[in-house]
Amino acid sequence: MRKTILIITDNVPDQINGVVTTFKNVEASAIADGYNIVYINPREFPNFACPGYNEVRLCWPHGISKKIKAIHPDFIHIATEGPVGLFARWWCERNNISYNTSYHTDFPKFLHTMYDVPQFLTYGYLRWFHKNSHRVLVTTKTIEEDLQSRGFQRLTIWSRGVDRSLTPNTSPNQNKKPILLNVGRVSAEKGLDQLVGLDNDKYTLVIVGDGPYMARAKELLPNAIFVGYKSGQKLVDWYAQSDVFVFPSEADTFGLVIIEAMARGTPVAAFPVQGPIDIIEQGVNGYMSWDLSEAVEKSLALDRNQVKQSSQRWTWDNCWNIFKENLVPV
Repeated sequence: MRKTILIITDNVPDQINGVVTTFKNVEASAIADGYNIVYINPREFPNFACPGYNEVRLCWPHGISKKIKAIHPDFIHIATEGPVGLFARWWCERNNISYNTSYHTDFPKFLHTMYDVPQFLTYGYLRWFHKNSHRVLVTTKTIEEDLQSRGFQRLTIWSRGVDRSLTPNTSPNQNKKPILLNVGRVSAEKGLDQLVGLDNDKYTLVIVGDGPYMARAKELLPNAIFVGYKSGQKLVDWYAQSDVFVFPSEADTFGLVIIEAMARGTPVAAFPVQGPIDIIEQGVNGYMSWDLSEAVEKSLALDRNQVKQSSQRWTWDNCWNIFKENLVPV
């Protein structure tokens, strides 16, 4: 008989972000391994758009207790620290139910950037939120060490993977003018203002994604090509035809798009910060520098086959196995 894993999340299924992508791929591996995965998300309750972030839905998850009981899960994983995750945590604590959690987003930096919330307040809340979790799954060694220094406990590194099922329909760029690609939510915390120095006649800068910072991003990067959200084959083709993937964010805990680019042979230029520092092998599949222009120029000289080969260690099956090994029966 298949065992059921209940994933409680404040993300809605059609959001385009690393959390949703991770669980969609984990679900596929889990089903192949004989498990069922069921979700509770904001769409199951009266909800509204988060101010400044229309794709994020906020809700008051009244009745979540009945929903959890009706599912009768064998395992509970609380994926996010928003209202839905908070109510689920309350229910588990009240009923002495074991659960585990994951830490996906650098909320202290995000909330400080977007809404000027002091970081110490957010860290205090997050430390409390995760303190009774059987296991807190974090994305990288850097994040693990940072959270441990802030009093978080029972942390386990949870890797990520790449879907390699699609073959690019396009070849790497053959033009003299290099294509620099950025993929992600167009939001203030993603560091798109750091790309201003690359928005010139030397490169073709392409931005894949959308978000609340779009109008400002177009002002800052008047020469860039904004193509909106892309997924599936179209996204794979953008990765494959670009010369360098540029990742200017300093607020991500991992950066799935980094390994997605590498899987298509595209080297990555980034700052030496959490996320990139745990993924990029300097001089092998990209370069990290506080001077992005320097990182881009060095990345252009890298061998694409070498970059692609370096990405093989990132698999969704490995991601699922770590997730499964850290589940705790309810």
